[in-house]
Amino acid sequence: MIRKIIPFALAMTVVVAAAALYAQEKPVTLTGYLIDNNCAAGKASDPSTHSTSCALMDSCEKSGYAVIADKKVYKLDDKGNDGAEDILKNTKATKGVRVTVEGTIDGDTIKVTKITEVTE
Repeated sequence: MIRKIIPFALAMTVVVAAAALYAQEKPVTLTGYLIDNNCAAGKASDPSTHSTSCALMDSCEKSGYAVIADKKVYKLDDKGNDGAEDILKNTKATKGVRVTVEGTIDGDTIKVTKITEVTE
């Protein structure tokens, strides 16, 4: 009897773990303001005032980037940081750069599959 219970319990554990991993890897799309991590905490209430020139300063660029969407700060992964830097260097906006980010959330970081500037 125990020989039957142990494999069943192991199989159920694997199923539950797989479901938890799947839930964490759910694709998301966020639209918000692009900001460097150095300034993110201070500008979370109004990221639209953050200047492009500040985000491109050496210390700010080295800190990495984030997106503030729905009053939450989502740090970008390496791929997202590369895309953010490219957007900041090529945007016509002088402040309040808006982006749409696609990816998956892992804690407070978004693993970016695509990042694009929102131009209106």
